[in-house]
Amino acid sequence: GGGTALAAAAPLEALGGISVPEFACFVAFWALQIGIVLRGMEAIRALEKYSAPLLIALSAALLAWALSAAGGVGPMLSAPSQFAEGMPKEGKLLSVLIPAVTANVGFWGTLSLNIPDFTRFARSQRDQVVGQALGLPVFMALFTLLGLAVTSATVVIYGAPVIDPVQLVGKMEGTAAVCTALLGLMWATLTTNIAANVVAPANAFVNVAPRRLSFNTGALVTACIGLAIQPWKLISSSSGFINTWLVGYSALLGPVIGVVMADYWLVRRRQLDVDALYTSGPTSAYWYTGGWNPAAIAAVVLGTAPSLPGLLANAGVLQGVPPLLLSVYDAAWFVGVGVSTLVYCVLMAAASRFGSEGAPTSGGAGGAPSPA
Repeated sequence: GGGTALAAAAPLEALGGISVPEFACFVAFWALQIGIVLRGMEAIRALEKYSAPLLIALSAALLAWALSAAGGVGPMLSAPSQFAEGMPKEGKLLSVLIPAVTANVGFWGTLSLNIPDFTRFARSQRDQVVGQALGLPVFMALFTLLGLAVTSATVVIYGAPVIDPVQLVGKMEGTAAVCTALLGLMWATLTTNIAANVVAPANAFVNVAPRRLSFNTGALVTACIGLAIQPWKLISSSSGFINTWLVGYSALLGPVIGVVMADYWLVRRRQLDVDALYTSGPTSAYWYTGGWNPAAIAAVVLGTAPSLPGLLANAGVLQGVPPLLLSVYDAAWFVGVGVSTLVYCVLMAAASRFGSEGAPTSGGAGGAPSPA
């Protein structure tokens, strides 16, 4: 009995380093998310709508617990900065801050790139502007402060910082407190994962073959890929998760966002031919060259190039990368956006000047242009 239980709880290489019970819990949670997603966008919207006040209340309860257990705000914030003079990380603030900011921007960059998946359901332009202006920056800042405050409190309570929410729950006492914390942790993971990690790729798969794939099919493909990549490996190391995964994909997404923003704000100056957007073939103003925009492709490739050596170095594929290129990689999202924006604007200006395919026009094939 005991030996069998220990064997089941032991990490297995075949499961990517997690135990059978852990894998079973992951699959159960994975199936729960699939069940919600397959009910469609209305079910997802209802989940997010009613989850927001619940998570705010649970977060406030967590902060109240931290304040009480730590003895108030004073002790919570009494720990000196690790970057101060004489401290272990003296003089290393920028080397930590820059990749941390890049990772956070990259984390939100995925959702910002695909925010039309949600804003298209808004009742008006004002609703989506207010929703994004208040719902994302304000609450992200508040939750960041909450995380910092609670982590600082754990130094006072337990003598060392506890940055993993699961480990923190394991240290709590009282059945009610533990169950409430687990509920909040599960609910936050559920709502965040569905909104940020399922909807956008599901719609992307639909766009590949809209006549053959539905949103549900795209969601199932996304879920299967999510299971196949073994995400528990990504979070097994905080350094690997931040420096390799988050900063790494920000190096790839930054140039894409740069092209999108440059095209809308600088090249076309907020004028879009809506009919042409939904027209396929050479008659569309957005058909470019065989359905591809060479300027956009070149901009993305060149925007990614400066960060690629640093990405390969952090992934352990490339050795001997110069420190300058590693520093460039730390700011991968910003570098990618800047380079791709510049390249795209130059190439599109050249296309317009020489009358190449893909040059922006004042009208287009599908109707009069209108500000988006």
